[in-house]
Amino acid sequence: MAERLLAWTERHWRLAVLLIWLCACAVFLWQRWGQIQAFGLSDTDDNLRIAQVRAWLHGQSWYDLRQYRFDPAFGGANIHWSRIVDLPIAALITVGRWFMSGAAAEKMAVAVAPMLPYLVLLGALTVTARRLVGPGAFVAALLALYFAGSTNGMFMPTRIDHHGWQLAMLALVIAGLADPDRRRGGLTTGLAAAFSLSIGLEMLIYIALAAAAQVLMWVADPRQRERIATFGIGLAGGCSLGFLLFASNANWLAVCDALSPVWLSDALVGGALLVLLAWKSPKQWPARLALAAAAGLVVAGFHALAWPHCLSRLEGVSPEVERLWLSNVREARPITRHPWRTALAIGSLPAVGLLGWLLLIWHRRRDPERLPATVAVGMVAATAFALLFWQTRAGPAAQLLGTIGCAALVTTLLPYVWNHRNSFVTVLGSTAVILLGSGAAVPVAMRFIHDPEVKPLTERDKLNNRANRLCPTMWAMRPVAMQPKGNVFTFIDLGPRLIAVTHHSALGGPYHRNGQAIADSMNAFRGSPEQARALILKHRSDYLLVCPHMNQATVFRAAAPKGFYAQLENGASFPWLQPIDLGKDSPLKMWRVVR
Repeated sequence: MAERLLAWTERHWRLAVLLIWLCACAVFLWQRWGQIQAFGLSDTDDNLRIAQVRAWLHGQSWYDLRQYRFDPAFGGANIHWSRIVDLPIAALITVGRWFMSGAAAEKMAVAVAPMLPYLVLLGALTVTARRLVGPGAFVAALLALYFAGSTNGMFMPTRIDHHGWQLAMLALVIAGLADPDRRRGGLTTGLAAAFSLSIGLEMLIYIALAAAAQVLMWVADPRQRERIATFGIGLAGGCSLGFLLFASNANWLAVCDALSPVWLSDALVGGALLVLLAWKSPKQWPARLALAAAAGLVVAGFHALAWPHCLSRLEGVSPEVERLWLSNVREARPITRHPWRTALAIGSLPAVGLLGWLLLIWHRRRDPERLPATVAVGMVAATAFALLFWQTRAGPAAQLLGTIGCAALVTTLLPYVWNHRNSFVTVLGSTAVILLGSGAAVPVAMRFIHDPEVKPLTERDKLNNRANRLCPTMWAMRPVAMQPKGNVFTFIDLGPRLIAVTHHSALGGPYHRNGQAIADSMNAFRGSPEQARALILKHRSDYLLVCPHMNQATVFRAAAPKGFYAQLENGASFPWLQPIDLGKDSPLKMWRVVR
């Protein structure tokens, strides 16, 4: 029966992927139904995304991505995103309004939009597994994806930010690398890379690795010149089109954190050089290697000479903002600085996948047709795993790339135990291989492991959990929304939610181009009451809003035990702040600013 089922999935793999996607969507909707009904956009990026979509639907220019409800006293906040991800959300809202209320249409849109790129992801992973591992290996890859919590979290309903689309494009990039059709593979990789860069630069390092891998494939085999030529054309052409269609007015300047003239010119120079390498293509590999190295030096030299300001951190924040905010962002910390349970949950699947990649490369060592692509994609996967020790935000990409390695591990080891003459070895060995290769072993084991370092929650821990859970809810924000429209000075992490569910404006959000507002918020809550008043008046704020005990509040209290926020939490009153009654059970505290 198992063999017949596997044979059916191999023959009808496209239908199988579609059915798996539909089942995954049903599970995701069931898991997040309460959050959808409550319009629970829990991440700051998701709240800002819906605010950006509404602004566009209400008439803001396609190329104007400034958020005018952030820091209106200084003309709004410059947002480095593009409109690409706004398109499916806006389309769903527009169509939904034909059949339902505006609020219901938005709920439908934030539920459906994140799951659309998941179909692209499933299809690309399936194609890659079939090309590199075997026809039925995609079943094991998609089973491993089920346990890739960090990856799946980017496609859950209400997760409407751009990370899901970028992960889907990364999956297409590796599918192109694995494509035996050199022209099609290069073009797929180039166009997917350009689409990803037009959304944002988060996948830049993987795209650079994919480019380097294809060049090395050409060094080893001159027949790969078709691949690097079409990749160069796809990358340069796709970036040019993406820049013309989607780059905001602000991104037409030489900024480093988005597809701007900086990265567009790099793509054009690099694409032209790749086409030139493909056209020249010497017969001897040392000559090809020398030309490749020279081309790399030209691109690097061009970037360094033309855009020297983009050689450091791309965010370009001031040292003050780096110290007060960016260096404290949790996802920017290496995996070794997280609790061991978190580190295992994120890193175990990529680690198992890395073993599978090594095993697959070993088995392909005498296969000249598939070995180069296997090494190329394995190199990208290994780099993603290594990046976890720099920043945990590499987790979703590392898990995604690890699924193919997991599939290789299962399909390689399972036949040895499945066909064993001893039934005990067959059952136990098959179970072990599937659990390990699917990434399920660690999550299952962790359920039975007691962590001696875990201590009972203190009263302050309970207050912290309650505040994080309740403050962003519609229930908590409703009394705030009932106040006359004004400009609210609040925590940076509360700003996006505030503009998403109320008519108020906010100081800002956790976005690096909003650096001065971030610094002023941090300095106000950590500094003296006099300094806080000066900064609040600087931004012409009508209200002050805080959420006692939430994560950012605990940081303020720990950093400045006698600072302005700590005094507010301890019940201090100031003549220039007039308390507003939000209800006795409200987790929020609000004051009207008396000028």
